[in-house]
Amino acid sequence: MVWLLLIAAGAIHALSFSPDPLPGWTLPYIQVLSMAVPAFIVFSTRHIGRAALAAFTFSTSSFCVGVYWLYISMNHFGGLAAPLAALAVLLFALYLSLYGALAGACTAWLGRDLNVMRVPQALGRPLLWACAWTLGEWLRGFIFTGFPWNNIGYAHTNSLLSAWAPVAGVYGVAFLAALASGLVACIVYYVKHNRTGIMAAMASALLGMFIVSFALSRITWFDNHGAVMTVRLVQGNIAQQMKFDPAQLMSSLQTQFALATRPATDAQHAPSVIIFPETILPTFQDRMAPEFWQSVVELADQMKATLFMGTPMHTASDGQDRYTNSVLAIDSNTSVSALMQGQQVPVYDKQHLVPFGEFVPLGFRWFVDALNIPLGDFDRGGQGQESFAVHNQRFAPNICYEDVFGEELLPAVRTQADGTPGASVLFNVSNLGWFGNTWALRQHLQISRMRSMETARPMLRATNTGSTAIIDATGRVLSLLPTATAGILDVQIQGTQGLTLYTRVGNGLIVVVSLLGLAIGFIQRRRTRAADSGRS
Repeated sequence: MVWLLLIAAGAIHALSFSPDPLPGWTLPYIQVLSMAVPAFIVFSTRHIGRAALAAFTFSTSSFCVGVYWLYISMNHFGGLAAPLAALAVLLFALYLSLYGALAGACTAWLGRDLNVMRVPQALGRPLLWACAWTLGEWLRGFIFTGFPWNNIGYAHTNSLLSAWAPVAGVYGVAFLAALASGLVACIVYYVKHNRTGIMAAMASALLGMFIVSFALSRITWFDNHGAVMTVRLVQGNIAQQMKFDPAQLMSSLQTQFALATRPATDAQHAPSVIIFPETILPTFQDRMAPEFWQSVVELADQMKATLFMGTPMHTASDGQDRYTNSVLAIDSNTSVSALMQGQQVPVYDKQHLVPFGEFVPLGFRWFVDALNIPLGDFDRGGQGQESFAVHNQRFAPNICYEDVFGEELLPAVRTQADGTPGASVLFNVSNLGWFGNTWALRQHLQISRMRSMETARPMLRATNTGSTAIIDATGRVLSLLPTATAGILDVQIQGTQGLTLYTRVGNGLIVVVSLLGLAIGFIQRRRTRAADSGRS
């Protein structure tokens, strides 16, 4: 019965990472309450193995449901047989759940000798839970290149806990979310044991956490920078089956260029920047005729705008070929020959590549060969790439799931070594058509919102199938196109400057706090055991 409860709680937990099917305002409550189930079981046992298995079961259920859309990419579009695709999702969920199991085991080990009938030590269990879970999330975010999707902090983009994002990032929000779930579990535990005094202390701690979060939410972390600018976001909604079909190449390009040249939504504010999705051009730039690139430059001239265009790039230097997933900045003065060669043109090359989709992990060539995924082996972009300057704003791109790795976006926001100001606007170009019209699109929107909160920068999202949106510097979605539809979004964007605490220190602060919490727990455990040994 306990294990069925954990599976059900994990499945419900998976619903907290994006609106629909549940209303957006319910997501933080669903996350905390469902995660309180494994916390309660971990707190109720002295057996490390049982605690680890409880957290593992909960996490496996949550990941199987939460990232089920990986099945679609592998089966529907990658051509992998259904049983193998389902097995791959399950195995991946099992791997991701190891970090939850580690958190459960660590909490049980460090907390089993606490005197939980005394308030100070009773508070130790939810604190250990928060420290261990946060470190698990952090480890999941970089081991084997990392997969921090559905970090529990993303369930709180609409809650007061998000006020901590500019201070300690999504991992800081995750710490407080785990702490809240631990406090709720403790409240239930002490109600069950009729210890109203300790229960009241737990409730007070929970209330205090939200009071401090409310006060923190009153802080403004940014200043407006420059004049408001109009930007056009293009959502082509090109079916994944035809996107990489050579016979459909020019048709799909014409569809998206026709969207880009529509009359301005507000005739008084024509767009100065037009942003296309990732790989709007699904082949290397030097495979297109010069006449094509001349037409793109003429389009920029016609629209009196700078085009940000996603395309694979092939460049050659010193006899070495280089292939990257990139974004080009093109205006009326751009040289066609420079575009063909990929030289002397503003470009951003993707730095954090997707395993299996954009590079082949060692020993997995057989798996990649079983999938029908084009453009599957790119070179990694360099660090410290320049943002795109348009008028008095600086636009820093990120491609696809790069914005899941919040700390990797921070260098673009900071002032550069040569004194160049950091980016005033972030933008993401994506093609999530690989995952159909699923939760993946809405989950990614929540992730982008967190990046805006962390950096105090607006985030523009131009995607193939969704979610195309403008997010302001506080993480609010100001405008959004429906998913799985073709359209444009003309948006007024206000750039910002100013550094949040998180932008300055990154993930280091919350990692140190979590490690310190576990170290204190370890010291307390040794003292308790030494005292017990002395009495005996």
